[in-house]
Amino acid sequence: MNWMMKLERKWGRYAIYDLHKYFVFVYFIGAVLGYLGDGEIMNYLNFSVPAILQGQVWRLVTWVLCGSSGGLLGFVFMLCLIPMGKNLEHCLGAFRMNVYLFGGVLLNIIGGILVYVITYFATGVGFPVYLSLYYILLSTFMALAICVPDATVNLYFVLPIKMKWMLAVYLLELGYEIYTYYKMGGIFLLCALGAQIIFALLNLFLFFYFAQVRLDRSQKKRQRQFRAQMEKPWSSQFEAKYKCAVCGRTEKDDSSLEFRYCSKCTGNKAYCQEHLFTHTHR
Repeated sequence: MNWMMKLERKWGRYAIYDLHKYFVFVYFIGAVLGYLGDGEIMNYLNFSVPAILQGQVWRLVTWVLCGSSGGLLGFVFMLCLIPMGKNLEHCLGAFRMNVYLFGGVLLNIIGGILVYVITYFATGVGFPVYLSLYYILLSTFMALAICVPDATVNLYFVLPIKMKWMLAVYLLELGYEIYTYYKMGGIFLLCALGAQIIFALLNLFLFFYFAQVRLDRSQKKRQRQFRAQMEKPWSSQFEAKYKCAVCGRTEKDDSSLEFRYCSKCTGNKAYCQEHLFTHTHR
């Protein structure tokens, strides 16, 4: 039993169902606030380590209201994410869905602080890190693609496509975004805008790596033995149960043969129907 199973057994009853809907709702609230306030409101809500160190600790939480530059397609994608998130919850279970989403938020907070601290000691100036829920929610779709790679979805409610190809497209797109940030502004812009992409992908990898069931050495040995046994021809996997003491034929040579034991012979000697009454007792 891995750590995820232990946590689920102990805390699973406290899981929040349909948590992804609340995340999408928070994302839309942040987008509306950003639009109405023309960005001024977001300046008091976004993630900023220097401001947090000055006492503005609410920024550790309120950054989830800060949207991303997903544009109109980003909003449409968030609507598509509601049914997709429900499917992912069916695959993972409500508790693991909670671990994945809350784990993504926590990883972003820890990662944002670490990036600022590391760059501060390395360069003397801490690089700011912009955080939002956009890539955490995007990685939720990627998690569903890993769970059901051959499933077909209607992208933007119109275009049918297999999940595994969408996963490949999104990975290429995110990789290109990271490369673009680095090309445009070097390590500074990569930390500022690309860090949230890296955190989302890291959360995706860590979740599926640590959540999988791991086998000890004895279990792995039995697994290899079973696979080796199954690779053999079916007829050679089992020894014959009956063998005629006269002709040596078995039930594997002819499935229509019938065998009986002779009570007058010493030992448990079996004979086919042709030699049961014609053999010499021994």
